[in-house]
Amino acid sequence: MKIMIAYDGSRNAKLAMARTITMFREMHPTLVLVAAAENPRDITDKNEELFDNEIATLRSCLNEALEACKKEQIAAESILLEGDARKMLLAATEKLRPDLLVIARHSHEPDGGFIARSLTYFVDELDYMTFGSVSSFLTRRAQCPLLILPSL
Repeated sequence: MKIMIAYDGSRNAKLAMARTITMFREMHPTLVLVAAAENPRDITDKNEELFDNEIATLRSCLNEALEACKKEQIAAESILLEGDARKMLLAATEKLRPDLLVIARHSHEPDGGFIARSLTYFVDELDYMTFGSVSSFLTRRAQCPLLILPSL
């Protein structure tokens, strides 16, 4: 079984990977961790530096995730793409034909504790009524099963 996970190194992406491993371990999956770095809209030295930093950060996050999979004895590989995350993930599903695509719902909330979660509870509940832009885009277009895990 090939499971593609949209992975950006965020807390939610790490939780999605851990939950995917827990749910599908017995099926001996191969995880394909896919990250996308968005190209800057204009080419300036500052934007190029930010883009290079994003690439380096994503590459580091993917390497950490691969090590975590290795410790869990889960086969895994990673792909780092450049461009709009929605379109890059869609293209990756079309090329690699995974059995399942897993994405974590994006949360604007950092890794806050109980107080931070309490203060934003109402806004989060409204946010959960709709999908994020990546989730919504892939729900309508992906030609493979899609599992959207909620942010915690």
